Amino acid sequence: MDGMMGIVTYGIGTVLGFLLIGWLVFAIIHDVTQKKHTVLRNFPVIGRLRFFFEDLGEYFRQYFFAGDRDEMPFNRATRGWVYKEAKNDGGIIGFGSTNDLREPGTIIFVNHPYPVLEEDRLPTPSVLIGEDYCRHPFEAKSIVNISGMSFGAISAPAVRALSRGAAEAGCWMDTGEGGLSPHHLEGGCDIIMQIGTAKYGIRNPDGSFSAEKARELARSVKAFEIKLSQGAKPGKGGVLPGGKVTEEIARIRGIPMGEDSISPNRHHDIANVNDLLDRIAYIRDLTGRPVGVKTAIGGWEFVNELCEAVLRRGREYAPDFLAIDGGEGGSGAAPQTLMDHMALPIAEALPRVVDSLLQSDLRSRIRVVAAGKMVTSARAAWALCVGADFVNTARGFMFALGCIQALRCHQNTCPTGVTTHNKRLQRGLVVEEKYLRVANYCRNMNKEIDMIAHSCGCRHARELKREHVRIVQSADQSIALNMLYPYPVVGSREMAGAGEISRSSASGAAA
Repeated sequence: MDGMMGIVTYGIGTVLGFLLIGWLVFAIIHDVTQKKHTVLRNFPVIGRLRFFFEDLGEYFRQYFFAGDRDEMPFNRATRGWVYKEAKNDGGIIGFGSTNDLREPGTIIFVNHPYPVLEEDRLPTPSVLIGEDYCRHPFEAKSIVNISGMSFGAISAPAVRALSRGAAEAGCWMDTGEGGLSPHHLEGGCDIIMQIGTAKYGIRNPDGSFSAEKARELARSVKAFEIKLSQGAKPGKGGVLPGGKVTEEIARIRGIPMGEDSISPNRHHDIANVNDLLDRIAYIRDLTGRPVGVKTAIGGWEFVNELCEAVLRRGREYAPDFLAIDGGEGGSGAAPQTLMDHMALPIAEALPRVVDSLLQSDLRSRIRVVAAGKMVTSARAAWALCVGADFVNTARGFMFALGCIQALRCHQNTCPTGVTTHNKRLQRGLVVEEKYLRVANYCRNMNKEIDMIAHSCGCRHARELKREHVRIVQSADQSIALNMLYPYPVVGSREMAGAGEISRSSASGAAA
């Protein structure tokens, strides 16, 4: 018997050996004759190790070589903080911070010598959106909310967990441009319906805007958001590869199954600020719901023209909210050139928008939502200091769902089931567990924003002002935000900043 087993083992080994030799011969011939890769042509087989390690390099750096504060787009310290908040483990550390307080751009809050006592603290008030200007104003209770992530870009279990978690925490959930799905409605949370350039979920068969569907959607959503652009890819429409366009996604979007879902780079029916204000007023009158605008900012011109047009036509034409997306945004796939170099980061865009609203005396009319890597309570509190009413985050909630920053969002191979429609991979995302982490993350973010406010001497987070935060300019030198961005004169009609191009000085020029 032992002899028979030995013969079989020897036979298998021989076969495997011949197969290995055959593969090596084939690989050598292939590599030396192909013309695409110089390394393989000169170093057959061995040269393949170069491509293998190049593919694995980002993962090796993430887990073995990069420091806790070194990675992009989010370092290990930030991701670890979100994971702890989502698991309700508390953001408590020992022995000191690894955050370098000398790094330019670092946020430092101004602690009050006599912080607010617990008995003097007030609950952070909710804010009405669209009050006095639409039939059904939206009462938004949470400072931190879920930014637009389309069903299609993220999976059905991810949408379901976000919906249930948002309802548990009391925040809103933005549909993204992919339309409203049954998964969004599962949790019963407040929903903002985004109207993208392709008008998915709210369009006629020819792709035009459907008034009938808008009225129908108004029974399920709290507000509508016209998306002009997003921080990851201003000037470029969304792309969902045909492999991710399932039968369900195709039905919700109103497009053919299995074909690439490509959004136009802008709305065909919105070519200027007057078209935009007309569309806002039309949808608001049609649905009775608040209507806002989501956009990235490239300079002064857009918000200046918007404010000037509202002052000229009347406050009833104003958007009920502006969702300002920084150029560092990017939960979905986008061309690297646009993601790296297009649109202002939120640190510069947000003060510009708030200042223009103050100058035109429209700040109380138009609510402001800030987005762009707003995954921590410190970044969110900074946004409130600048003048935002709310903060949106997409990737923060993706981390709460279990995202490990594998950078495969566009490949349908997400190992955590967040951005894939592969059922086997989706199995790892257990909705009954993850929705609790979504809720924990949101609640803990709001709680820690309040904690920062109390330490600054404010009774609640909405009392935070620019003088409560400083920005590091160079090593051992910081400046108060109200000195870096002084408050403008409320109601002044000067829209252009020093050295900037505005419509009044150069019609049609880009700031």
